[in-house]
Amino acid sequence: MRPLSDILRPTTIEEMVGQRHLLGEGKLLRAIADGREIPNMIFYGPSGVGKTTLARILSEKSDRKLYKLNATTASISDIKEIIAGINPFNAPNGILLYLDEIQYFNKKQQQSLLEFIENGSITLIASTTENPYFYVYNAILSRCTVFEFKPISPEEMIPFMRRALEYLESQRGFAIVCSEENLRKIAFSCGGDVRKCCNCIEIISLALTKDQPEITDAMIREAAQRSGNHYDRDGDYHYDLLSAFQKSIRGSDPDAALVYLARLLDAGNLISPCRRLMVIAAEDIGLAYPQAVSIVKSCVDCAQALGLPEARLPLAEAVILLATAPKSNSVIEAIDAAMADVSGGKGQVIPANLQDRHYSGAEKLGHGDGYIYPHPFPNHYVAQNYMPEDLAGKQYYQHGDNKLENASYEYWKKIKEQT
Repeated sequence: MRPLSDILRPTTIEEMVGQRHLLGEGKLLRAIADGREIPNMIFYGPSGVGKTTLARILSEKSDRKLYKLNATTASISDIKEIIAGINPFNAPNGILLYLDEIQYFNKKQQQSLLEFIENGSITLIASTTENPYFYVYNAILSRCTVFEFKPISPEEMIPFMRRALEYLESQRGFAIVCSEENLRKIAFSCGGDVRKCCNCIEIISLALTKDQPEITDAMIREAAQRSGNHYDRDGDYHYDLLSAFQKSIRGSDPDAALVYLARLLDAGNLISPCRRLMVIAAEDIGLAYPQAVSIVKSCVDCAQALGLPEARLPLAEAVILLATAPKSNSVIEAIDAAMADVSGGKGQVIPANLQDRHYSGAEKLGHGDGYIYPHPFPNHYVAQNYMPEDLAGKQYYQHGDNKLENASYEYWKKIKEQT
């Protein structure tokens, strides 16, 4: 049986669902689609959002013969075979090669594509669900324009779903009942994937009858089986999600941060948010609220002892605490500046007064000479040199503009001015 997603596949740009940021009036990809000249391109985005459909539309509009290969099973010999069969009669305007999942081609295979791209034997449209800047060879990238496709929003999906239901009604011979709320539930459960949405509706329709024509909550749960949480723990989206999580806490938005925590936990990922929260406590809150590290560590320990679903509670506590805490990045700025100098070979020679002299012969070497023990002095401070000679006068730590660091700065400023 021909899948519903294939039956309803758009044949024009206007029929396509979503991707208005690429295909709206005045957008670059729309201008390309409206013309006849097709450049080499890479379509990057999740499954079921229109990458293959657009490639088909472009091949028809440019009057080029379309060949579709999947890099999981194809090889360079398959491409050579396609090119060997080209003649002015079957492809008068050339061919458009749609290479799906290009990330599965190794470096040598991707390099072999260059010859065919350079001599104009093919126009390449490659697609990938992984970030092409991580997985596609630079020489291919430099010859292609990358367009990022986005998941389809429920609002964009609903008109398409109504069209799907109308088609199914014509095939089944009775009206299918689906509330607006349940349409949204189906759209959300499919996570922005039009193909998955079609499959879900098609499966549900098989359970409907004239006596029971209504799509119910239970049917949606069974057909979708999973929430619409688009997430791949090993993929690029994983790092985007963690990035959004940390930036929301850094930006003092607890509500957004809780959304991204929920996304991670909904996918069953407990380790990543635990690790990231401890990093945030030191990197983004730091000395503005130094106790945050201890509190977050306690929350993380509780979460790991409890496991999901209860782990959500101490982790949410940590998220809200960090998002609403005062912020300071003075710690990461200081250590990164120091590490940059050390990596550059500086600070290798320890001043003699700081060298260890608790062994026989150290005194003869002059190790420890001139060291002044600070504790007998007022405020337990005495001025002396601690910095390696080649870094003399270098200041890595710059106090943050917050209550605790300002107080510490004023305290030491007063003491050092008195000596």
